[in-house]
Amino acid sequence: MRSIVVASFVSLASGWIAGGACAQGAYPSRSVQVIVAFPAGGSVDVMGRHLVAAMSALLGQQFVVVNRDGASGTIGFGHLAAARPDGYTLGAGPTTPIVARHLVKDLRYGVDSFEYICQSFENVFTISVPPESPFRSIEEVIAAARASPGKLSYGHSGNGTVPHLSVSNLAYRLGLNLVAIAYRGETAALPDVIAGRVDFGAPSVAVVVGQKMRVLAVFADRRHPSFPEAPTFSELGMPSMPPGLNGLFAPKGTPPEILAVLERACEQATQSESFRAGAQRMHQPVVYLGSAAFAERARTDDRYKGELIKVLGIKPE
Repeated sequence: MRSIVVASFVSLASGWIAGGACAQGAYPSRSVQVIVAFPAGGSVDVMGRHLVAAMSALLGQQFVVVNRDGASGTIGFGHLAAARPDGYTLGAGPTTPIVARHLVKDLRYGVDSFEYICQSFENVFTISVPPESPFRSIEEVIAAARASPGKLSYGHSGNGTVPHLSVSNLAYRLGLNLVAIAYRGETAALPDVIAGRVDFGAPSVAVVVGQKMRVLAVFADRRHPSFPEAPTFSELGMPSMPPGLNGLFAPKGTPPEILAVLERACEQATQSESFRAGAQRMHQPVVYLGSAAFAERARTDDRYKGELIKVLGIKPE
């Protein structure tokens, strides 16, 4: 009888220890830092905050956004690549800083330096002008650029970003000579565009909404519901580019079981009423992709833009 009691006690204690260890090891057991590699207030930042707020509610731990902006997002992604791969440092934003490896010398990360958790939305960009601008259509901008090579200027959110490459690709294919002016994010470029200090801008739809600006065209396959009067470059038969691919990332080597938890939470978050309401307010289309699909799309996008950068003759700096 004594041996049975001891055995039962040992079994019970072992189960309690195992259960305690399991509970202690459950992810996430503390707050998670989420790096946003672009300035606060921009569409990337706001949408990232909507996503991680929904995930925080689902997983029961606080997801804290930290803005580490600058150098077209490479500063923030550099921090992410170097972070401990334990699931407690993540990144939210576009694949732009990964593509930037084709433009920045000695960048200490590459396309395989991250785990691709999920895609959450697509960021559509425009060519926009202030109301006082003489340009009423994209055709007028192109005509003016051809008439005065090297005189028209435009502002974009940083070298290698989607708006920069979109306009550069357009100019190259149409034989235009434009002056590109890089800013530290699209919100930094906006005042100069509105004031007319540059001839036009390439901001996202989310930033243009509510501003005193006229959208001349959008880089998309379909017209954007927020600006149905603005044609797409595709329908005009002009060169276009895919939208910005935005999602959630982790450092390479993050354990698969943690990535699985995050992927499930991300999918549920993008389906949540709070995230979709936030996306609607920001005029951003929710487009969810799981880990494998997002990784493949990101690598395809990286290869395509890497080749484009070579064709455009943009040299790494």
